[in-house]
Amino acid sequence: MVNITHVDWLRLATSFNYASQLETIANSSVNEINFLSYDDSFANDVLGPDFSQEFITQTSWTAFHEAGVYNIDTGKLYATSNWAGSADNPINVTAIDISNNNSVESIRYDHLAEANGACAYYPPGTPVNSSEGQAIVFCDEGDFDHPSRLTLVEPATNTSRVLLNNFLGRNFSSLNDVTQHPVTGDLWFTDTEYGYWQYFRPEPTIRQQVYRFEPLTGVVQAVADYFYAPNGIELSPDWKHIYVTDTGVHTFPGKDNLTNPASIYRFDITPDGKRLENRQLFAYSDDGFPDGIHTDTKGNVYSACGDGVQVWNPSGVLIGKIVVNGGVNNFAFVPNGMYIFNADKLFKVTIKAEGRTVARDFGLAGQRDGKGNGAEDHGRHHGGHWGPPP
Repeated sequence: MVNITHVDWLRLATSFNYASQLETIANSSVNEINFLSYDDSFANDVLGPDFSQEFITQTSWTAFHEAGVYNIDTGKLYATSNWAGSADNPINVTAIDISNNNSVESIRYDHLAEANGACAYYPPGTPVNSSEGQAIVFCDEGDFDHPSRLTLVEPATNTSRVLLNNFLGRNFSSLNDVTQHPVTGDLWFTDTEYGYWQYFRPEPTIRQQVYRFEPLTGVVQAVADYFYAPNGIELSPDWKHIYVTDTGVHTFPGKDNLTNPASIYRFDITPDGKRLENRQLFAYSDDGFPDGIHTDTKGNVYSACGDGVQVWNPSGVLIGKIVVNGGVNNFAFVPNGMYIFNADKLFKVTIKAEGRTVARDFGLAGQRDGKGNGAEDHGRHHGGHWGPPP
């Protein structure tokens, strides 16, 4: 059974009781997902007519926390677990075999001490409609013995190597999340203090910032600051904007400050593809904080929040929620749906919306029409801007 509730904005605007009723409806089950529609576009364009939900599995540890990257060579989706409070039990990578009964295995890789966010990685210069050379780049939060770093992993060969482990000789604090620009191949990533706040990293000695890194040249550049806790990072589908979540409301365990940011900021990427400008508050989460973040091909923005996956249209208006009791840490788009990470629980929803990177990450780009044009087969330097033509 799939439950969808259509929200009355005008009623919600003047009724705390109605807000409480919605919360009760949304959290009516611990093993089922509910859907709140704040706008018809959520039901029509995001969910579609054949949407469904499925409880996949539950593990004895918090296997499903961050990342969520598919690898074509192995046919598996890779998540990362949560910090378990002991250096003797470091964060592991959780491989989900999504084509084989969703079987789950725990993996650890060399050069990856405390894995967190990740993205699919393609050698710079790879055509944007090609999945050739696909690997995964992880943010390693580091620990007391290992620096925080970007680590490249090739799951099919079980090999790994460090791409970046310092900022011009200075230690990063605790790298959190990363995304790759499809055309330039640059990696954009966030550095925050969660390793320190969770007591497995030393006291920070560098500012919390967003960075851009060129894998071919080694150039690394700080591009944005003034965050309490920069966390998730994602591109818009036209590659003109970058979204960064700020989870400053949640720092040291037990010391949440509800007046700190639980926010998403949007930046414009400069025409040369190297800088960020025009920072603006895009959205503020009404429940918990926005952690992992992704966009779909229509420009809608999705983020993992305290009540599930919240969805905003490109103007920053909340249009719907995929509600999961206990909240969501992160999620991953797959063809025709999404896997949702709820700590020790894994869910799947079948929906109409397609994630920004799905066509390429699953080897579907170039198969969208008889001419070999895929959903992302338009990347080029156009009119001075690194992105698809208008």
